[in-house]
Amino acid sequence: MNEPVPITVNTLDPISEIGVLGQLRHRPEVVIAAAGVRPAVLLAILDSTDEDSLRWLKALHADGGLPIVLIIGRVDPSALVCLVESGVCGVLSRCEATADRLVRAIQMAAAGNGDLPPELVRHLLDHVGQLSRNLLTPRGLSFAGLTGRERDVLGLIADGLSTREVATRLAYSERTIKNVIQDLTMRLNVRNRTQAVACAVRNGWI
Repeated sequence: MNEPVPITVNTLDPISEIGVLGQLRHRPEVVIAAAGVRPAVLLAILDSTDEDSLRWLKALHADGGLPIVLIIGRVDPSALVCLVESGVCGVLSRCEATADRLVRAIQMAAAGNGDLPPELVRHLLDHVGQLSRNLLTPRGLSFAGLTGRERDVLGLIADGLSTREVATRLAYSERTIKNVIQDLTMRLNVRNRTQAVACAVRNGWI
């Protein structure tokens, strides 16, 4: 049997805390972390995602960097990115926060996974796509942090081409390709072009 996940319950409303603790009291999968014991997951309870609530969440996450499962009365989809930035990896509405759903969300957070309602996932993906189209793509950037030219250069180096051959293939000067490689090695904090390629492959950028 797996060890119970140690958690803490955090809320600005003591009544809500009592209700959640009552739901989890008899569940062997979770345990309220004792004083001096570092929890694996923070359980937070809010009514809405106003500015004060988001500020409170960010402070909660910054204090220990732990994943947060959020129980909320009403979530504004436009605030979802802010929630993710605040360490929230699981979101449950109050009406669906049964003991079974709470335990599942806590276990997923403890394992490093997310648990978001499908409609919120769709909104998050739409937001990411819009950000890419409106801000990154016009500047030749991507979420990988590489420009299209940088990906092309690394891809050809990975195929075994020399700097001169890469320059010829992409119709750039050899100096330009050398500058691209130098910039990449500095930004990726690697020593040479081989390590830059390895880093890009490892992260799925090429």
